[in-house]
Amino acid sequence: MLQKVIKIIKDEIPIWRAASIPGIVIILIVIIARFSGSLQFPEWMLFDTFLKMRPHEPIDEKIVIVGINEKDIEKIGRYPIPDSEIAELIKKISNYKPRIIGLDIFKNVPVEPGSNQLSQVFKETKNLIGIEKVLNPEKISPPPDLPQKQVGFVDIIPDRDGKYRRHLLWTPNPDKPNDKKEDKFSFSLRLVKAYLSSENIYLEENISDSGYVQFNSTEIPIFQPNTGGYVNTDDGGIQTLINFRNGKERFRVFSLHDIKNNKLKKQSLKGKIVIIGITGVSSSDNFYTSAISGLKLHGIISGVEYHAHATSQIINAVINRRPLLKSWSEPIEYAWIIIWGFVPIIIARLTQSVWKNLLAVSASSIFLIGLGYLSLILWGWWVPIAPCLLILSINGLGLSAFAFYQHDRALKSQIHARQSTIEYTFTIIHNGPLQTLANALSRLRTEELPQEQLISQLEKLNSEIRSIGDFLQQETLNSEEILRLGSGLILDLNKPVNELFYEVYSSTLQRNDLKYFNTIKVKTRSFEPIEDRYLNIEYKRELCQFLEECLCNVGKHANGAKRIQVTGKIYDGWYRLSVKDNGCGINSPRESKGTKQCKNLARKLAGNFKRESISPKGCLCEINWPLTLKINFIHKIYITLRNLI
Repeated sequence: MLQKVIKIIKDEIPIWRAASIPGIVIILIVIIARFSGSLQFPEWMLFDTFLKMRPHEPIDEKIVIVGINEKDIEKIGRYPIPDSEIAELIKKISNYKPRIIGLDIFKNVPVEPGSNQLSQVFKETKNLIGIEKVLNPEKISPPPDLPQKQVGFVDIIPDRDGKYRRHLLWTPNPDKPNDKKEDKFSFSLRLVKAYLSSENIYLEENISDSGYVQFNSTEIPIFQPNTGGYVNTDDGGIQTLINFRNGKERFRVFSLHDIKNNKLKKQSLKGKIVIIGITGVSSSDNFYTSAISGLKLHGIISGVEYHAHATSQIINAVINRRPLLKSWSEPIEYAWIIIWGFVPIIIARLTQSVWKNLLAVSASSIFLIGLGYLSLILWGWWVPIAPCLLILSINGLGLSAFAFYQHDRALKSQIHARQSTIEYTFTIIHNGPLQTLANALSRLRTEELPQEQLISQLEKLNSEIRSIGDFLQQETLNSEEILRLGSGLILDLNKPVNELFYEVYSSTLQRNDLKYFNTIKVKTRSFEPIEDRYLNIEYKRELCQFLEECLCNVGKHANGAKRIQVTGKIYDGWYRLSVKDNGCGINSPRESKGTKQCKNLARKLAGNFKRESISPKGCLCEINWPLTLKINFIHKIYITLRNLI
């Protein structure tokens, strides 16, 4: 049993070594592409698509947006909004007793009228959070009347495609990076801290010391340079991915007009986070995202809604265990990619069928997409899907195409092998038994053939046919480096070609079944040697068969021939092999099977062939070809093209 297993493994090793190399190369190319950042955009697109395809979530009742829209701006009649309008709005909202108010409008400079009124509101409203921008080059100061603990920054970092997927939670003060007391918190984190502290849930430890953000047992996943599909991305400060809420209505939204005209119920804002901001389309405070479905403006959300999402995801993660987005470590991610890279290779080996391979790869791709989707929406894991799909597609389709090609090539190779066997067998029969049969038929037509001679001819024919059968069986079992002549002589094709020509010449002219050999009185032959590097075994075989065919034609058709001249000569880098007799010449214009084979050989050798009558009488059969190493290369091209056509 163990020996069988070992044998199977030994048999499989060379197969896997040969078949897996292209697949492994593709895996390495995809890994290098991902490592270099070339796959960031497709990974981001798939990430956004998965988030967008999530089931719609209910409205987050913990957060309310008060948006100053285009109609509000038109009614006020000016922009920016005067401080008096903002002050009045904050007062009215405070009457509803919200837990925390966030003002997502810059108030670093007064907008008259009403600056004194707004300043007084800032001082009196202890649950109000204002905003600033702290990162260069567009710093904006906070409202001067709000203490630092009531201010959060709203700096947001876009990705290279202009879309927003991550959120900056904390950063050291760029002007005082070593002063921990001057550390800056984001607007959303200020809102979260204020809201959760009323639930007796506090931020654990000092962020600048610990390097992470944690409320009770809920730790916010920290963005790293290579988180998910990101590559070498700036991870300054503490950042996290945003798990946007999905659906047509994500938060309750009221307008400035609704608040001013008391159109809200008493419980609409009580105990909630209220974020005030500009939602008008004309505002520059808009952000691009592809992760939310059902947006009024496709792919665009207002800045105030962006901060609502950033706030909502942390609060709901702490209170409701809504998943936060995270990714595996890099070694695990690349191990995952490599594993999926070998899936189509294993499938191709197990199925060994083009259609089964395509079906299995398609099923694997669907399973992979489903797994990535469920991992993201259920547990928040951003799993590398795009590179795995790329490898599955390339290796799956590539190996399937290769299987198609291999199948087609094997089929054509079988057809070619059968055709070559038929042609080879025909040549042996043509130069042997058929010559005996033709001679017997010719004598029967022209003379009274005694029964004893007829029986002798038939016995010879029977012997030759059986001999050919035995030879073909022996050749199949043994070697392709031998050739059987019609005379029965077995040639060793490893010999120099000039020696082979001489053996063909001598053996064929000794045949007594070709009657016109008996009338020949003068026989001359000369074969100049050719270096073996110019001819392979196959060419030697076909040239010997060509010479035998030409000689047999003399013995069969050259009526009245007295002289035969057989030469093989080198001239100007070419070789000429010719057979000349002074018989009756060519009697029939019809092109025989043998002539077609000779022309085919000339094409393989990049040479030429001719068979013609000569003056005053006789026939010349001649083939010329160049002596060059290109011949073997041409032969390979010829075989390749024949297999492809």
